[in-house]
Formats: sequence, C-alpha cells, structure tokens
Amino acid sequence: MSQTLNLTTLTLIPLAPLVGSILSGVLGTRMGGNLFGRNASHGVTILGVFIAFVLSVLTLQSVAMDGGRFEQTLYTWMQVGDLKMEVGFLIDGLTALMMCVVTFVSLMVHIYTIGYMHEDEGYNRFFSYISLFTFAMLMLVMSNNLLQLFFGWEGVGLVSYLLIGFWFNKPTAIFANMKAFLVNRVGDFGFILGIGLIAAYTGSLNYLEIFDKIASQSQTLLPGTDWLLVTVISICLFIGAMGKSAQFPLHVWLPDSMEGPTPISALIHAATMVTAGIFMVTRLSAIFEMSDAALNFVLVIGSITALFMGFLGIIQNDIKRVVAYSTLSQLGYMTVALGVSAYPVSIFHLMTHAFFKALLFLAAGSVIMGVHHNQDIRWMGGLRKYMPITWITSLIGSLALIGTPFFAGFYSKDSIIEAVAESHLPGSGFAYFAVLAGVFVTAFYSFRMYFLVFHGEERFHLNPDAHHGHDDHGHEETPHESPWVVTLPLILLAIPSVFIGYLSIEGVLFSDFLTDAIRIQNDLHPVMHELAEKFEGPFAMGALAWSSVPFWLALAGVFSAFYFYIVNPAIPAWFKARLSWVQNILENKYYLDWFNEHVLARGGRILGSVLWKTGDQRIIDGWIVNGAWRLMGKLSVLIRPLQSGYLYHYALVMILGVFLLMSWFVWIKPTF
Repeated sequence: MSQTLNLTTLTLIPLAPLVGSILSGVLGTRMGGNLFGRNASHGVTILGVFIAFVLSVLTLQSVAMDGGRFEQTLYTWMQVGDLKMEVGFLIDGLTALMMCVVTFVSLMVHIYTIGYMHEDEGYNRFFSYISLFTFAMLMLVMSNNLLQLFFGWEGVGLVSYLLIGFWFNKPTAIFANMKAFLVNRVGDFGFILGIGLIAAYTGSLNYLEIFDKIASQSQTLLPGTDWLLVTVISICLFIGAMGKSAQFPLHVWLPDSMEGPTPISALIHAATMVTAGIFMVTRLSAIFEMSDAALNFVLVIGSITALFMGFLGIIQNDIKRVVAYSTLSQLGYMTVALGVSAYPVSIFHLMTHAFFKALLFLAAGSVIMGVHHNQDIRWMGGLRKYMPITWITSLIGSLALIGTPFFAGFYSKDSIIEAVAESHLPGSGFAYFAVLAGVFVTAFYSFRMYFLVFHGEERFHLNPDAHHGHDDHGHEETPHESPWVVTLPLILLAIPSVFIGYLSIEGVLFSDFLTDAIRIQNDLHPVMHELAEKFEGPFAMGALAWSSVPFWLALAGVFSAFYFYIVNPAIPAWFKARLSWVQNILENKYYLDWFNEHVLARGGRILGSVLWKTGDQRIIDGWIVNGAWRLMGKLSVLIRPLQSGYLYHYALVMILGVFLLMSWFVWIKPTF
C-alpha cells in the first residue's frame, strides 16, 4: 500500500456524488419540502462529481507517476465460516483509469443537463439519479471483492431502470425500462452463479485471494460433468457481462433505452453500465486466461455483436438510435479484444470510446434541441450553418468513431484489429472478418447520419410533425445553436476525442501501467507481446495507417455514404425496393424482439398459467392444503366413537395395550 494514496481521499471519491444525490433527491423534491431549488440541486450534484473527478485525477497521477497502489478492507459486513463479505478498495492502474473516465464523462453530462432538462418538471430528481448512477459505478470499479462489485453492478442496473423510465407517463419509456431490467436479470443470473462457484471452490470473494487460489483448480471438473470448472465459471461470469454490456443476444434492451432523456443515454452508453461488463472481465482476467474455450466463446459473441449490430445502424432514422447501435458495435469490438487476451487494448478502446461516444450522444441531444425535439434525421439537413459548434464537434466524434488516423478511436480500434490478426484461437478467423467488415459498416452509418443531419438540402420545413411559425416553447422554427451549458461539454469532450489516443497508447498498452491489474498467460496468449514488437510509436502508427486495409475500408464507407445520401439519394430507395427482405430483417432487428415477446414471454405466461392452475390451485391448494383438512375430518369421524367418556372403556384400552406390549417382548423378542 502506497503512502501517496490514503483512505480518506479514496473514500471521498464515491461519497461526494452520493451526498450530492441525497441532498438533491431529498431536499430538492417534495420528500424534503422542496427546500432546494434548481440551482441548488444542480449545484450540489455537480460539485460532488467535480470533487470526485479532481481526486480521481490526483489518484491516477499517483498511480502512474509514483507507482501508488492501495488494497484494503474498509468494513466487514458479515462472516460465514471462513467466507468474509467485505467492503474495500483496490486501486491500481485499471481502477484509476476507470475512475477518471467515469467522473469526467459524468461531470460533462451533469453540466449538459442544465441546458437540456431546464424545462423539465423532474429537473432535481434527474440530477439526483445521475449523481447516484456515478456513485454506483465508482463503487463497482473501486471494489476489491466480488460482493462490492455485485453491489455496484446491481446499483447501476437499478438507477438505469429509474432513468430509462424517467418520463414515467410515457408508455414506451415504461416498456423500455422494464425490458432493460428483465434482460439484465437474465445476465445477472449467470453472473451470480459464477460468483457462487468462485466462493464455493476458493472460499473467498476477495480478488487477490481468488487469483491465488483459483490456480489450483485449473484441472478441476464441475461435479457430474466433464466440463472444466474454470470454463463454467468464466462463461457464467461472461453471461453477466453479456447482459450489462449488451452483447448478442442480450443486447435487445440497449436501443430501447433511448426512451430516456439524452443525457442519461450518454452516461449509460459511454462511461457507466455498459462498460461494467468489459471492466469485470478485465478485472477477472486471471480466471478467463485459464480457459481457451471460454475465451473463444467471448470472441465469437463479441464478433457477432460488432458486425451484426452495425448493420442495424444503417437503417435507423432516429438520431439517438443510430448512435445507440454504434455503441453496441463498439462494445462488440471491446469484447473481441477480451476474447484474444488483449485486455489492455479493450480497456484502451473503452476509454477512447467513452469520450467520443459521449460527445456523439450529447451532440445528438444538441441537434434535437436545435430542431425543436425532432429526432428523425430524414427531416433535418443543412444544419451546419445554423449549429456550427454542434456541427464541428459531431464531425470530430464521427471521425474518431470510424478510426481516422491520429484521432483517438484510430489507435484503439486498429490495435483491436491487429490483436485479432495475431490470435490463434479457433474463432479468430471469423472475428477478423467481422472487425474488418465492421470498419466499413461503422463509417457508412456514421456518415450517413452526419450527411443527412448537417449537409444536403434543408428538410426540417418538410417535417409533417413540425410546428409552423413557433414551437411549443415560443422558439422560432428555424434551427438554432444550443446554449453554452450544452456546447461547453461538447468542446471539452471533443479535445480528448482527438488527442487522448495519441497521448496515452504507449502508456496504457506498452508499459507496466496495467501489468499488476491484468494477468495474462503470455506463453499461451502472446498477443500483447506481438503488438509491442510491431509498435514504433503513435506518430509512426498514424502515418503508416494511410496504406492499411482498415483505413481504405473506412474511407470507402464515408464516400459511399456521401454518394448515397448527398450525390444520388435515389440509390437507397433502389436498394430498399430490390432488397426488401433484407430491409425487413433489419427493421425487425433480426426478429429477436419478436422471438422474445411471442415465444419466450408468451411461453412463460402459458407455463405460469399451467403452474398456477395445476400446481398451485389444484395440487397445493386442492390436494395438499384442502386435502389435509378433509382427511383429518374423515379420520376424526372414525376416531370420534372411541372417545366415549366412560372410565372403564379407557381402562380396557390400557389393559389391551399392556397385553400387546408384553406379547411383543415375549413372542417377537426384539433385539436392541
């Protein structure tokens, strides 16, 4: 434990947002008598997150520069035998990096919310929720044990439920938050099974103790099967990550989460919740490294998500849903990196993605505000001259997303593609095709949205749902730039979206910054060593990219989008007419929602009805509960005549009893 990291400072990091959340949620609502107005509510929550951000930066500096580390239990909640259930912190390079990403993006979202939600009646409540969200995510990433990890895991799930359904009078929002909650329960069932197996076989929930003890279980089989225990544990844990980080087929909740306000879309998709699964697998890399079967499973699931979720982004017309499917695809890229044991690359992409994806979501919200709450990109166009700051920051975010050389996304995305190329797992061939094809797809749908929104002819006057003259808030119908509380976070997020990859790739991937946090069996999975041998510096990497396959695929995607939607807009209609079956598949999202609603949900209702009517009403209530008293009633009718009330009857029974007992001992002669 380093002297440069002290417990008081570390404890204040998650507690500051929690205090802000409580003050805003209690004193800023009817629960506490509305003692806090809007300024006070956003003031205390922003202050809490700002304190957490500053202390997180100081922690990262101590970890990176001074080698500061911290591992300590704060509180023992319960002890069952040798199993301790504790609250504690583990601060290393991985944790410090995540803390900075979470708090910075959260701070930008808090500031942005002042402008975006200023007319909403639930203003104070919203600030309380997003600050609570930040607290739960910080507790998750700072934990030194699986119990606290699970607390933060469920915490972000609960608050996401509240935020997705924030507008609770809107039926689609209620459906979306319930869908997110239920789908995540499926993943969490697998996750808690994995935690239970770890506790059962290692007798501990502490990370460091688990890593030391799990090595002795490398050849242990799950009882009654021929499956390796570590494989079962890893797959169960990853099922949890599939739900939280929205991997196929448990991804279905994420696009619907767009029903929540835009600031929470940015927070969920960029820095919290969906990154929790990526973080968890990375933190438990020592377990996953013991099973190639589990790694291959992770690799294939990530590949499917990266490619096929990108296809869905092509046909979306809601500006937020385009960005949402982009998130799904990029989470697939992160998962692919986990599958080839390139955990630092996955975390690196998580970090760069957090900045440019938060930028894209907040820019989408700025566009929505500018065009008076229209979200359909078909009724936009030509917004570049009306919203210059939103335009340039959106362009920067899009360039970073598609992996333009020297932008942040380029360094992390290309590193993933290179890592997959170096892998020798059975699924790496399909994965390499998926991540390469995903480059073109990402560039196409990203710049389809960009061109339709900011270039071409102005179509906002043609919107059949538009208000003519003035909107509901008295604004002119002509689009307008957003206020500074909205544009300032866009500018601050655009800066790392350009530079953070160039500045940090060497430190994150090719130094000892993450060495003690991530345990890779380099003799079996030497991907990181092979990447290090080829790395010649960030400038050389960017300069050489102009001749690489990913660059030309991205360029082809951009020019295809430009030609399809600016030069010759008739082409998309031509494709739609001739490939209507493909359009139907994509519009129905591969029919997974249909399958879930009509097969799983309906089957569950039928099964529940059968269990209720047959199992509960007929067997339990009818036979067991009611049958028991009916049987007792009939027995009492038979026994009642024996209770005559005459003393000589009872004496006769006693004599007969003694006679039978003596006969037993005389004739049967039992032995004891």
